[in-house]
This record gives sequence, structure tokens and C-alpha cells, in this order.
Amino acid sequence: MNMEFNDKNEFESNQTNSPENNETNNINGDSIPANNLNESGQGFHGVDATISFDNQQSSTKEDTIETAKKMVNNDFLEKDNTRVTNKSEKKKNKGFLKGIATSVAAGLVGSVLTLTVLPHTNYMQNFYPTAQNQDTNSSSGQSSGPIKAVSAKATAGSNSSIADTVENVSKAIVGIDNFQNQQSTDFFGNTSSSQNVETGSGSGVIIQKNGDSAYIVTNNHVVEGANKLEVSLYDGSKTTAELVGTDALTDLAVLKIDSKYVTSVADFGDSSALRPGDPVYAIGNPLGSTLSRTVTQGIISATNRSIPVSTSAGSWETNVIQTDAAINPGNSGGALINPQGQVIGINSLKISESGVEGLGFAIPSNDVIPIVNQLIKNGKIDRPYLGVGLADLDQVPQAYSQSLPNNVNKGALVVSVDPNSGAGRGGFQPKDVIVSMNGTDIANSAELRKYLYTKVKTGDEVKFGVYRNGNPITLTAKLTSKNPNQ
Repeated sequence: MNMEFNDKNEFESNQTNSPENNETNNINGDSIPANNLNESGQGFHGVDATISFDNQQSSTKEDTIETAKKMVNNDFLEKDNTRVTNKSEKKKNKGFLKGIATSVAAGLVGSVLTLTVLPHTNYMQNFYPTAQNQDTNSSSGQSSGPIKAVSAKATAGSNSSIADTVENVSKAIVGIDNFQNQQSTDFFGNTSSSQNVETGSGSGVIIQKNGDSAYIVTNNHVVEGANKLEVSLYDGSKTTAELVGTDALTDLAVLKIDSKYVTSVADFGDSSALRPGDPVYAIGNPLGSTLSRTVTQGIISATNRSIPVSTSAGSWETNVIQTDAAINPGNSGGALINPQGQVIGINSLKISESGVEGLGFAIPSNDVIPIVNQLIKNGKIDRPYLGVGLADLDQVPQAYSQSLPNNVNKGALVVSVDPNSGAGRGGFQPKDVIVSMNGTDIANSAELRKYLYTKVKTGDEVKFGVYRNGNPITLTAKLTSKNPNQ
């Protein structure tokens, strides 16, 4: 809706005292002839003119003051003449009384003129210059000229606009469909040949364009078990993606597509700079491609949260960013961006329980980058390999822990041992309970993996505190590369 405002009052041009008519209608001292006064001293047109001053928007202060002076002087002059021309002795007393009445009336008129005209002059400024300056200073930059009409301006595009930012980043967001082989059985129990069936969908972010290839980061659980991966892009086109590598523990995966489909890539930001309260935006495909590139808004609720998760590679405590931006099924693998359009997290999971709202989690970009680089370079993540199967001590039947001292109620129970691994060569046995690594307490299998993958590296020798048959012992194992068959 366009709105226009005229700078001048629409009614001014039609008024008698408008600026257009003032040039010919200005009141001066000669405009009140003496014969307009009757003997009683009535007919003071100057009073009417002065009272109507407040409605004359175009009269200047100088004209008004001069007019008032002339009006008062003429009034006194005319009254004096009236008294002089009345020479009859019989009317002297009456004229004298009229003179007194006239003087009083003139005084009243003069007072009215003074009170009416004075506020419109600079006279008071001589006595209160400070007050005048304060009014001027408090006008917040208003000029002494005519007040400008308020107008509505069209919203202009800006590089800092969130809408523009989201639009640019959305070009690097893709949908991912997971197809797996499935066999169907008919009514008579006959099994048909297997075919690729879409079993799930998620989102991804194009992060690199290199020659003929473009790389996409997403969640491992989006692509896990797939025989075919289909990517849908911003312009609606679809193409088949190649799986470059996955890491189940961090729930990350990298795909590759032909770069001819890519027009834009997303940039990573520094997730360590995030603070609770920072605004963020989640972009993805909730519930599939029908709602592709949906944008939800929220804030950073917390940073450096440690969330226990169960993965295909075992239990793990993943470091995540907590946000209240809506993350729904299908958003997994999508981008969590800051107002500058940088990807500061990969949306991964949410807590969906009755009575729970606004608990979404994303993998911090600073954790994503090294994993992605390794996957692009090697197709896998090289981590130290111990070679044991584990279970949490507090999750197993009490029969397995009854020989332990009463103060030992936490640890990682060894379920199986790979004889060709560092643990096998170091003397580990099933039913051993690991309670420490290099002097650091271990409460469960997730803590053991966390220490193994973040504190030590392949080739290191690690000392383990172990309980065997209720007795504490120390075992040493040299870590190797992960067995590719495990």
C-alpha cells in the first residue's frame, strides 16, 4: 500500500488567513479607521484580530507585534480625539468618565495583546536562553523549518537480510533418499525378487566443489544400509550419489555427486565462538522432499553438551550443540547456520518424549571438519584399535559382578577379545572389568571409547586398571589400527 503525505496543510489554500491570501490581507495599523469606534469605546476590531492570531499559521511575529502596537496607539489617539471634540460643559463629566473607561479598556486590551503576542516573540528568550537551548537540543535533530511529513518507504534488499542469507545457503542444501533391497512375500508365501525400495530420507549440505566432483556431508544414520542414494537439489533435479565414507561413532558421512549439478557450496563457521542465546537457523527437509528446504529459527540453548547415543559401532557420548530450533525427522544431516550464513553445526538428533519440547542437537562444525577431511582423503576414520567387545558393568546381571569389591560398581566389562589385537596380545580375558586407563577412571564403555579415540593414538601403549576374579591387576596393551574386518 502506497501512502503519500502533502507537505502543506490541505486546508490552508482555502482559508482566509492562508499564506496565499496573507499578502493581500495582512492587517496593518491603517486598517482600523477611527470611525469604526462608537462613542462607548466599543468596536475594537483589533481584539478580534489578535485573538484569531492563533489560527493564522502564516502571520509573522514582526507583523503581529507591529499591528498590535498600531492598534493600541490608534485606539488611544481616537479616544483622545473623541474627548477633545466634546467641548460642551454639560458633557464634561460624561466625557471624563468615558475617558477613564476607555483607559481601563485600553489597558485590558493591551494586556490581552501582550499575553497573546508575547509567546510568539523572541522576548522570553532573552530571559531564559538556557531553557530555549535545552528545547533545541532535545529536539533530536529537528530543524526549525517546516515539519516534514512521515512517509512509508519500500523495503529494500540487504546483504545482511536473514531472508537473503537463507536463500543463498538453501542452494547448498540437498535432500537424500535411502534405497535398500527388500523382498516381498505374497499371500501364498512366495518370495518375489528383491528391489530397491525407499526406506528413509534426510538432508545434506554441499561443502566442496572440486573439479568434476562435489562433496556432501550428512549423517551416517541417513545413509546407513543403503544400496542406492538419490540426491535432490535446489532446482528440483535429482542424481545418484556415491558413498565416499562413513563414521558411525560421530554419525557423519560424506557423499559425492557430479559437480555439474552444483551452483553453490556452504561455508563452515567457528562453532567454538557460539554462546547460549545466539540466533541460529535450521535448514533441511523435514518429512521428506515435500517440505524441502524448510527453515526454522531458534537460539543456541547450550554448547558442549555430552549426549550418550547408541550407534552401530557401539555406545558413544557425542559432543553436541543444543538448540530450540525445530529439528524434525528428515532434518538430519541438514545445516544449522548463524546469521552470517555459515554452517556451525550438522543437525543430528532430537529428544522426542511426551512433555519435552525444543531439545534439538547438532554436531559442532569444529568436530565435523576433521572427520570430513579424513573421509574425503581416506574414505574411513583411522582410530586406535584395542580389540575387545564391551558392556557396561551396571547393565549386566549381578552374577558377573558379585566377586568385585563393594566399592567397585562402575566399569567396562570385557565380553570378547580379538586374539590378534593389542588386547589379545596384552593378556585380556572375557569377564575382565576395566576400571581405568592411564590412571583415568572409566565408568562405562562409552567413556573407554572416548578416551581411546581422543586421548591416545595408534602405536601408543596404554596401562589398564583391571579387576579379574575380584582382584585388581594392571595390563598393558599396544594400540593398533582398527581391524578392517571388525
